[in-house]
Amino acid sequence: MRAFGFLSFGHYGPVPGSRVRTAGDMLKQTIELAEGADEIGVNGAYVRVHHFARQAASPIPLLTAMAARTKRIEVGTGVVDMRYENPLYFAEEAAALDLISDGRLALGVSRGSPETALRGYEAFGYTGSEDPRGADLARDKFELFIRAIEGEKLVESDTQMAPPGRLAIEPQSPTLRDHIWWGAGSRDTAEWVGKQGLNLMSSTLLTEADGRPFDVLQREQIDRFREAYRTAGHKGSPRVSVSRSVFPIVSAEDEMYFGVRSGGNQDQIGVIDGFRSTFGKTYADAPDRLVEQLLADEAVMAADTLMLTIPNQLGAEYNLHVLQAFAEHVAPALGWKPNTEGPVQGDVV
Repeated sequence: MRAFGFLSFGHYGPVPGSRVRTAGDMLKQTIELAEGADEIGVNGAYVRVHHFARQAASPIPLLTAMAARTKRIEVGTGVVDMRYENPLYFAEEAAALDLISDGRLALGVSRGSPETALRGYEAFGYTGSEDPRGADLARDKFELFIRAIEGEKLVESDTQMAPPGRLAIEPQSPTLRDHIWWGAGSRDTAEWVGKQGLNLMSSTLLTEADGRPFDVLQREQIDRFREAYRTAGHKGSPRVSVSRSVFPIVSAEDEMYFGVRSGGNQDQIGVIDGFRSTFGKTYADAPDRLVEQLLADEAVMAADTLMLTIPNQLGAEYNLHVLQAFAEHVAPALGWKPNTEGPVQGDVV
């Protein structure tokens, strides 16, 4: 692990104890959190994307504001659900964001996680999927998205308005292709990501359960990704991220919120999207014990970037405290390099 960032689900609502009661609160506090994290030296600011729910839903305006208000921190998604996207308009937006941010983009996409809406993407006008989960729709759209950002000329010109020939989307960003991540929830998907030459954003769960610990399964997923990337003949240093809930307990407030989780917390087995799945545990403990636990987490140490899932409803001020505590007391012992040392690099494979 060389880098860490925060991953916000963007929850909001008028519930007891929430400091993020409206969508406006959530959006503005996420920007504030990115600004504060940038100053601390945090490497990344990432947001989840969900539809038909009181969570972050339209990431491009939010990430653009975050990029405009920060200097060094990477901004990104974990992940955009391609089932809901117009691939060509999304390609235009992504290119513009990559240019505005000077390449500080980590655009995570995938089929997406289960949503509150039943086939909600059809309400957005995207029909025709033969898969009840829409996986075929997502892959087809992603293929067109990649062709668009690579500059392929996709449509015939109107000769009354332009010279004869075919046209590509504009703007184009020459670095965007290198900043695309695919969110993978299985080892097979990770191999597909490697073959495509993308970056890997490993999920907070794996749709597999064979009795082995979550971090061991996830480390195997990372190894398979890198081997597939190498075997496919790609040259480069692909990025890999994993997500964890990590809370250094350094104050009475931390103890009140998370102290009960510091003892006996284990991986969980459950069913999601019809698959028996393994969910990672929460790390909440004194900093020295967190260092020991995270050094022993095979996937955390195999990845270049650790995304810390934050309780955004506790507000920007408290979450900046969590990030500061991790940066000061835990991250250096794991190999962290703050954003002042330059952009994060992946491992050469």
